[in-house]
Amino acid sequence: MSTENLPQSPGQPPRKPRVAVVFGGRSSEHGISVVTAGAVLRAIDRTKYDVLPIGITRDGRWALTSDDPDRMAISDRRTPSVEELAESAEGGVILPVDPANREVVYSEPGSVPKALGEVDVVFPVLHGPYGEDGTLQGLLELSGVPYVGAGVLASAVGQDKEYMKRVFTSFGLKVGPYVVIRPREWERDESAARKKIIEFAGEHGWPLFVKPARAGSSIGITKVDELAGLDEAIEEAQRHDPKIIVEAALRGREIECGVLEFEDGPRASVPAEIPPPDAHAYYDFEAKYIDSTPGIVPAPLTPDETAAVQRLAVDAFEAASCEGLVRADFFLTEDGEFVINEINTMPGFTPISMYPQMWQASGIGYPELVDRLVQAALHRSTGLR
Repeated sequence: MSTENLPQSPGQPPRKPRVAVVFGGRSSEHGISVVTAGAVLRAIDRTKYDVLPIGITRDGRWALTSDDPDRMAISDRRTPSVEELAESAEGGVILPVDPANREVVYSEPGSVPKALGEVDVVFPVLHGPYGEDGTLQGLLELSGVPYVGAGVLASAVGQDKEYMKRVFTSFGLKVGPYVVIRPREWERDESAARKKIIEFAGEHGWPLFVKPARAGSSIGITKVDELAGLDEAIEEAQRHDPKIIVEAALRGREIECGVLEFEDGPRASVPAEIPPPDAHAYYDFEAKYIDSTPGIVPAPLTPDETAAVQRLAVDAFEAASCEGLVRADFFLTEDGEFVINEINTMPGFTPISMYPQMWQASGIGYPELVDRLVQAALHRSTGLR
């Protein structure tokens, strides 16, 4: 698709591409998604694009929202919500399901539906299930609407830590020791499932990290130093996902690297290092977003180490069939080996998030980063590719 001004219909002047920024969602990362959307709305070039902000409430309603980035920031250690930004408590936005029609409609009870115009590309800044996991991407594929970021498969793989690790292992990337407890295992025999984790701890030692298998932003994660804390950690993880993953602690430095798709293929940013936060047991949600623990950009690595992690980040991008962008997270172990922890197909995307910071240090500022992602989506078709 051309990214020049688009013809609206015969005899009418051309129009700018319309970008729907979709955010919020039903996951526990709702608030951070709203913060990310505020940053994107502030940065996107309004002389180049028409912008339509669409928020998804915590219960799944698609709402027309305020286009006011100032209302979408963390305030008093509290994240914002779509419910606070929605123009109506009942109105809903309806995406087209016919690939031949990209017109978005807004409807309120007792009122005539209102056409909001065609959408040329969706910028989904949703984190976690029901948005980053392939569900929204599948809807957009059915609708024939191009979108920023990974497709259905890569989004699903990137959300499920078990299958992500299985894919990486099959492509020769090194992952740390882990064990998975699926919902049916827990329901069938809790004692056997718990014993499985305890035996894993016996093999790999404490501490362990107990995590929801399909969540992000360090939500629901507990560092467990001894057996006495295991049951509480399992319960906390299962609050967010009935499937949990338990990982052995890896001793080493936390290194991140951004990947961005260019016309000639994916390239890696300069890497960053996440130092151990002073006030937190590990780099958890509070450390990331509330206290804004700073990373070190670029990471103090040797040239060989930098080249190695950049190569591995691109390898992970390719292994999972990603598109658009990825943040790849690694541990640099004490013996000098990079072990991949996970990828994020829609990483934290506020200007203080590590992904934009790494690209800023690589020579691509935040507004240009947003523009590159939109342009790439406009040039990419939906369907098999």
